[in-house]
Amino acid sequence: MKFLLLQIPPDYIFTSKIDKPQKISSYHPPLGLLYLGSVLENAGHTVELIDFLAESYPLKSLNKELSTTDAVGISVFSSSYEETMHGGKYTYAYKESAKVAKYIKEIESDIPIIIGGPHCSIQPKKSLNEIPSADISVEGDGEQVIKEIVESIEGRKKLSEIHGIYYRKNDVIKKGKPATIIENLDSIPFPARHLVEKYEYGKTSKSNFKPRFTSMITGRGCPFNCRFCTRNTLGFKIFRQRSVENVVNEIKKINESYDSVMIVDDTFLADEQRANEILDKLIKIGTDIEIYVQGARVDTANRKLYSKMKNAGVKHLYYGLESANQDVLDFYNKNATTDQIRKAINLSSEMDFFTVGTFILGAPIETKEHIEKTIKFACSLPLDVALFTILTYKYGSDIWDEAVKNGKINVRDGYTIVADLRKGLGNFTRDELDEFYREAMKRFYLRPRYITTQMLKIFKNRDLYKMKARINQLIHLL
Repeated sequence: MKFLLLQIPPDYIFTSKIDKPQKISSYHPPLGLLYLGSVLENAGHTVELIDFLAESYPLKSLNKELSTTDAVGISVFSSSYEETMHGGKYTYAYKESAKVAKYIKEIESDIPIIIGGPHCSIQPKKSLNEIPSADISVEGDGEQVIKEIVESIEGRKKLSEIHGIYYRKNDVIKKGKPATIIENLDSIPFPARHLVEKYEYGKTSKSNFKPRFTSMITGRGCPFNCRFCTRNTLGFKIFRQRSVENVVNEIKKINESYDSVMIVDDTFLADEQRANEILDKLIKIGTDIEIYVQGARVDTANRKLYSKMKNAGVKHLYYGLESANQDVLDFYNKNATTDQIRKAINLSSEMDFFTVGTFILGAPIETKEHIEKTIKFACSLPLDVALFTILTYKYGSDIWDEAVKNGKINVRDGYTIVADLRKGLGNFTRDELDEFYREAMKRFYLRPRYITTQMLKIFKNRDLYKMKARINQLIHLL
């Protein structure tokens, strides 16, 4: 069989004009689909993948592949926050996925469409109502499920016997067997990265990574429980990690073809012993790939670990800092202190890591004084990038569940609700939160000291990629 896998990210805007070019703004490859692609290829099937944000003419490519395709798989996202100097806004990606699925059925009405990904894990049954052209919705891990779906398409298995799916039969949505998880992540083959060799990843408005960039994940789920996060909902609240040997072997393989890799776990450094073992092995074998770590935690910062990361090729650390106020950190259940934040960021800067920190504005206990303190705190830290966002209540998070229980949110309102005073979810209106966001961005990035420091770093490292990113950033702010 031939499978066509589609990545339709949150900020893709559907247009039926196949000759209209799509603005390319790809960040990192669709790992979920690449894992499925590897599983399918290992089973003897043919796979093609179209990333709608990395493809100049995605519908033209889609039309070219459909006539020879036996089944389509679509990764569906719930929503995305778009940062703009006119205030952030949320888009609902499943709506664009629904348009693409409808477009496919209009061309090939009999082709089965399988949807999965974050949105389907959160709302596996409702997803089929929201994307009425889809035939099967997959909840959670898809690597085993996709093999069983193939058996069903080939007439060798009933859909009702498959774990973790909802399916459409005679216009009625039915449920398969209960979803299960893959406990041994080492049993999953490495992602089929050759499927996206035609694309270039790693480009963002904040930072350009070294060319020939890819990403990887070393675990699923999260051992922590930040109240604003939906990660554990997607992972069935079970934290799983790949073995040290399995992770190192994938990095060795990546090193053969790529210059840089981002570890996109939320919690890579949470298990310090495992992280140390991985770093020790990388140092021993002597890879020359640049490594970016997304899941850095301030409570694990220590000189020995950071020195080891530097020797292993780590260049970039990404922290979820969230606030300068201890009461807000406690409200979010961050299990971190402001002293730990300052220590970690100072050490990261001292070790010459490219350091990114995120901040959330608008917690329901926040006052203007809280937000002012957070902005000042961010400006006092030696961060290369500060990402400010507005708090949202996301479906499946603890704060969402509490707001629903208290009658402040109705699930019919959507899956992502801004912490707006008018909804009883915060102390500020949406317009006021947007103004705080704009103020934070300008005050952080337009500081003469920040601009001077960044330019010196760029010239010192002769990093033309980051220079371009910084220039674009300043133009955007001005």
